[in-house]
Amino acid sequence: MRLSDHYRRFYRTQLRYALIMLLFGLLAGIAFQESVKKLPISASVPAGMHLESILYLALVHGHAILIGTLLPLATIWALHIGLILKAAPLSARSLKWTAALYIPGSAMSVLLMLLKGYTFVLGVRHGTMDLAGLNHGFMFGNHALRAVLYGASHAAMATGLVVLGVGLWRSLGKEAIED
Repeated sequence: MRLSDHYRRFYRTQLRYALIMLLFGLLAGIAFQESVKKLPISASVPAGMHLESILYLALVHGHAILIGTLLPLATIWALHIGLILKAAPLSARSLKWTAALYIPGSAMSVLLMLLKGYTFVLGVRHGTMDLAGLNHGFMFGNHALRAVLYGASHAAMATGLVVLGVGLWRSLGKEAIED
C-alpha cells in the first residue's frame, strides 16, 4: 500500500508527538515519585491531606501517556485500518486540522495538570493546609483565565478528534480509487 504525502506527514507528526509525550509521561511519573518523597505523611500532613495534595500531580503521568501517546497512536491506527479497508483517503486539510487542534490542545491540557499538581504539592509542602484556598489561588486567582485555558485546551482536543472521526466515518462509506 502506498501512502500519500499528507498521510505520511500526519503519521510522522503524530508518531513524533507520541514519542515526545511518552518521554514526558515517564519523566512526569519520576517527578511525581521524587516530589512525593519530599512531602511525607506526618503529624503536620496527615494521610488524607497527603492524598488530596498529591492527587492532581499523580494524574499527570497517566494523562500524558493516554492523551499524549495512546490517542495519537490510535489515530494513526484508525487511519491505517481505513486504508486497509479501502476507504477513501481523508483530505490533507482534515488531517492538518486534526493535528493543528489536537496536539496543542492535549499538550496544553497536560501542562495545566502539571502546573495545578505542583501548585498543590508545593503549597502543602510549604505549610498551606487550606486546599480550597490553593484551588482558589490557582492561576493567580483568575478564574476567567483558568476557564479560558481549560476550555480552549479541551475544546481544541475534542474538535481535532471530531474532525478526524467524522472524516473517517464518511470515508468508510466510499471505496478508494485504485491506481
